[in-house]
Amino acid sequence: MTQLLSKYSPHVYAVTRVVVGFLFACHGAQKLFGVLGSVQEELGGMGMMAGMIEFFAGTLVAIGLLTRLAALVASGEMAIAYFKVHAPIGFWPILNGGEWAVLYCFFFLYVATNGPGGFSADSAVDRYRKTLHAGKVS
Repeated sequence: MTQLLSKYSPHVYAVTRVVVGFLFACHGAQKLFGVLGSVQEELGGMGMMAGMIEFFAGTLVAIGLLTRLAALVASGEMAIAYFKVHAPIGFWPILNGGEWAVLYCFFFLYVATNGPGGFSADSAVDRYRKTLHAGKVS
């Protein structure tokens, strides 16, 4: 069973990275553009900054471009969101409404440490650079 499931690990990781990145970008789109059943944030506020990080970092993670940096920034934003918004309400995330912030924080921390995976723009760029480098060396 382990061999069977391990065979699909890179594919599942890529799909998970894309889906979670897309959902994170949707949170940013709500704040920035007032779409998806939300109201646009006022310009210049912390909500606008959070929206920009969520939209752009989520998009970058989803396509796998600058993945480690984008995921690290997203993870940090979610940690700040948790401690500024949710933790003052109470300790337990399930009670203070912060379980999504915690989940996003640790997922993006995992992506930042694990990298983009083989199915990403980052890996395509790396392959292209190796091809260029191999052509110049020969």
